[in-house]
Amino acid sequence: MTDDWREQRARAVAHHGAELERRREAETEQARALIAEFVAAARESGPAPEPLRARSYSGRSYRTGLRGWYLNPARTIAIAQDGEYYSLLVPSSVKALLVGADPSPQPPRLIVGEGARDGESMPLAALLRRLLTRSG
Repeated sequence: MTDDWREQRARAVAHHGAELERRREAETEQARALIAEFVAAARESGPAPEPLRARSYSGRSYRTGLRGWYLNPARTIAIAQDGEYYSLLVPSSVKALLVGADPSPQPPRLIVGEGARDGESMPLAALLRRLLTRSG
């Protein structure tokens, strides 16, 4: 009987994990579509992209090779010109001081900042809309 229960439990956990992954992938695809629309609109009528800087947790600023648009006032989340989504918080690094930081693109979320400790989360669509209306 316990083997049956363990087997059922393992199947339930696997199903739940697969469903969670499917939902995340669907969310990422929706967010990528919003970002693509934003990039196209920004190229057509502004705002102009700007050089993006990364920031360490201690507050030090590093240049990057990226240009794009910051999504939040803290300037820690951005969209690059190529439509990639970046968290611009990076570990402190002497190398980054010398040659710049190289943040990696991340899967975008429909709610930016969801689950963050500071409690500041905003729908991606609202942030992108706000960027476009500021330029127009």
